[in-house]
Amino acid sequence: MTIASTLVAGSGFGLETAALFDLPRPADQCRIVVAMSGGVDSSVVAALAADSGAEVIGITLQLYDYGAATGRKGACCAGDDIADARAVSDRLGIAHYVFDHESAFREDVVEQFADEYLAGRTPVPCIRCNMGPKFTDLFRMARELGADCLATGHYVRRVEAGDAGPHLYRAVDPTRDQSYFLYATTQEQLDYIRFPLGGLPKTKVRELAEAAGLRNAAKPDSQDICFVPDGNYAGIVKKLRPEGGVPGNIVHAASGEILGQHKGIVHYTVGQRKGLDIGGQPEPLYVIGLDAETREVRVGPKRMLAVESAQLIETNAIGAVPGEPLTAKVRSLAKPVPVTLDGPLGNDASTTIRFTNPEFGVAPGQAAVIYAGERVVGGGWIDSTVSVAS
Repeated sequence: MTIASTLVAGSGFGLETAALFDLPRPADQCRIVVAMSGGVDSSVVAALAADSGAEVIGITLQLYDYGAATGRKGACCAGDDIADARAVSDRLGIAHYVFDHESAFREDVVEQFADEYLAGRTPVPCIRCNMGPKFTDLFRMARELGADCLATGHYVRRVEAGDAGPHLYRAVDPTRDQSYFLYATTQEQLDYIRFPLGGLPKTKVRELAEAAGLRNAAKPDSQDICFVPDGNYAGIVKKLRPEGGVPGNIVHAASGEILGQHKGIVHYTVGQRKGLDIGGQPEPLYVIGLDAETREVRVGPKRMLAVESAQLIETNAIGAVPGEPLTAKVRSLAKPVPVTLDGPLGNDASTTIRFTNPEFGVAPGQAAVIYAGERVVGGGWIDSTVSVAS
């Protein structure tokens, strides 16, 4: 048994590395394709796959050189990231291929991100990436390479449910759980994909990286959207869509009174309080809504943010949708809250989620992800909301 598999067994799971990939045959007869971003998580997945005894192929999708696009230094799955992925592959003795997907990523993710902000919505590009270039193309490539499965470094769990097939569950480590970003995974994809890190804490993953001698073992985790590493979303949008920086009025959502001027709606999202620059108000004001057509930023007291329901579009279901109780997350860092469903979930259908208690800061353009306990049931894009006040 190698150092890597010993650490996995010592983590409390009692598993050899091959068991993490749920292979259909003995490992030495299998091929695993690993999606490698250059980060420590996907690198550890590659190390575990190599330790299993299977043939391993690493694939890196070159996605976006935002330095060339915006004039600021940096890249997303390019440059240093590709170099790290290649170095890890060399260290592990596995094949590694890089495919240029920058055009598809720019069109399907970055451009749509800018358009959503311009329309007064709050986008989640990481979900779009998983739905598009990352999963769709990686699945096709892995199958063309004859792989038995595709493995990624996401922190979620794939749990077999007998005849119902695999289900998707939240990660064991709640501080690392990425299930919000994977609700659109199809059943066909879940049959083929593996998430070997879903049962491990991040501290153990770094231990595994150090034990395997990976050069990126101490590489920091990304804290922002990959193509906006400095958090300046508005700067990216204005670079791509200059009209997003056109000034307009800040209007009180209840009285219609003009309270001030803003420097472009791309600087604001529903629920935002800071950065309004409209002092002298009798109570704190928040962004209640954005009107892209009139370029108005509408503000009001926190009680006006209270939402009783939200309309979801393009919904996806993973497995059968159980009865109550259900919960939903309406932002990646939000806690799941009790909801009921009014309508079908899945097959791109529209449905309504009703909150048991008023929910605040529910923004069109974000996703609502539905859970039954720890299991991910599915979700959809928030298209509109109904406020408690209405």
